[in-house]
Amino acid sequence: MIARSEDWIEGLNVISADEDFQQVVFWGYQKDHKLPAHIHLDSPRQALKTQEVIFIRQGRLRADIFTADEKLFASVELKAGDTAVFLNGGHGYEILEDNTKVLEVKNGPYLGPEKDRRRI
Repeated sequence: MIARSEDWIEGLNVISADEDFQQVVFWGYQKDHKLPAHIHLDSPRQALKTQEVIFIRQGRLRADIFTADEKLFASVELKAGDTAVFLNGGHGYEILEDNTKVLEVKNGPYLGPEKDRRRI
């Protein structure tokens, strides 16, 4: 899933399916809008693979996206404000601009490179 900075619209916008390993939601609200306080309950979940989300804070990069059988699926240029969600397959990145800053979020715990990934 790719969400461009210009795609953020008013309201609560869910871009993932309920059954996806990552639940991805974009918010767009005006001043003084309130979302009710809540606490997340303990709910057993099982993840069999690592899913990754990146948010480009500054700069540009190219994301090469691969299928589970290691075939190039797409190459996408991402810029400041864009978000990419990787649920399956693989990916690689090339930084296209100096001082590129990226926030990466993925499920843990981290098991180390030998158990967590296979290089393509």
